[in-house]
Amino acid sequence: MKPIRLVVVDDSLTIRAMIETLLEKDRRVEVVGIAGNGEEAIEMIRREKPDVVTLDIAMPGRDGMAVLDEIMDMDPCPVIMLSSLLRDGAPIVAEALDRGAAACFNKAMIVREATRFLSLIRTVGRGLAIVEEPVAIAA
Repeated sequence: MKPIRLVVVDDSLTIRAMIETLLEKDRRVEVVGIAGNGEEAIEMIRREKPDVVTLDIAMPGRDGMAVLDEIMDMDPCPVIMLSSLLRDGAPIVAEALDRGAAACFNKAMIVREATRFLSLIRTVGRGLAIVEEPVAIAA
């Protein structure tokens, strides 16, 4: 089975490196692009046509919600929204899901819940239904 192609979008170099490090040992997922802002993200997504995108909600310039809207308008693909501000029941979660996000994940929990984060990427990237609540992990 070919690996899931992933584009990582986050303005934090630390978060981008952390996700890439988590995934480098998993042959089921291939990071095909890393973007630090919304403009880079749109260009990279158009070029790479990933199976799934992890997308930071809060970025300077074009924020994650605006990028999400553009992805859904141009060529929809599964998007996992990331934010350290995600909490169960937070309005931003419902808004992201209403706008087309496949799932949301609290990026402050990525390392501690790495197995669930990787499982979520694989589930979403394979187009499988998410059995749990759409917010996989919220603080």
